[in-house]
Amino acid sequence: MNTSHDDNLFKTDDLELEKIIAEINNEKLTAAEQQIIDEDILESLEDLQPKNKKDKARMELHDWVQCVVGAIVIGIVIFVFFGRSIGVDGISMMSTLRHNDRIIMSNLFYTPQNGDVLVFQTGCDEFGGNPLVKRVIAMEGQTVDINFDCGHVYVDGILLCEPYLDEPTFVRNNFEGPVIVEEGHIFVMGDNRNHSSDSRDSRIGQIDTRKILGRVLIIAIPGPDAFGNRDWNRFGWIDDGIPCPYGYKCICNIDCGCMA
Repeated sequence: MNTSHDDNLFKTDDLELEKIIAEINNEKLTAAEQQIIDEDILESLEDLQPKNKKDKARMELHDWVQCVVGAIVIGIVIFVFFGRSIGVDGISMMSTLRHNDRIIMSNLFYTPQNGDVLVFQTGCDEFGGNPLVKRVIAMEGQTVDINFDCGHVYVDGILLCEPYLDEPTFVRNNFEGPVIVEEGHIFVMGDNRNHSSDSRDSRIGQIDTRKILGRVLIIAIPGPDAFGNRDWNRFGWIDDGIPCPYGYKCICNIDCGCMA
């Protein structure tokens, strides 16, 4: 068998094939040939698409499920680490907060300060064990006194001018002052001062800071009025007062100033 002759034939065929391929590569395609190639490409792309409407609907449903699950996960993260939404029940914080307002509170890295509006757990059966929302009037070590004849509140002998009040503080409950706020506690009152159960009431008293659930940050959804209308101008951050030169938040009226 002439193996050498056969090898030469194969080599010749390979050279001819390579020559033909090179000529095809160098040859410019006609418009008809280009159209055929384009149609082949389009058919290949169509093969990658869903083969029927059911497949397409299934893919869309999958995308929606992913979006919903993602939103739920983000909501849980926000709830656990940043804040939570609760509803206001009652009128003790009017006009700052109103009945059925939806508020956002947070206890992330939170330390209570004078003037903060916060939510705390009472553990008092008379209130059904429900959380209450009030304003911080004094911190531990500070002295609180109230002149019920003129409705003035004093902290460390300094008059608190409170523009968030609709009326002065005339209701005593069973408060007997002056009182010094105990260590690890705060003294709180509602902004609707004469219709609020708060630290003036011995059933609640001074609040252990360990029972604080969080500071109220935002009115997210204003509650409806008697006619079912919502005042969206009330949407936004809760005002906790203006800086006071005495070192704590002194809520001062227009021209009254901070008086000893």
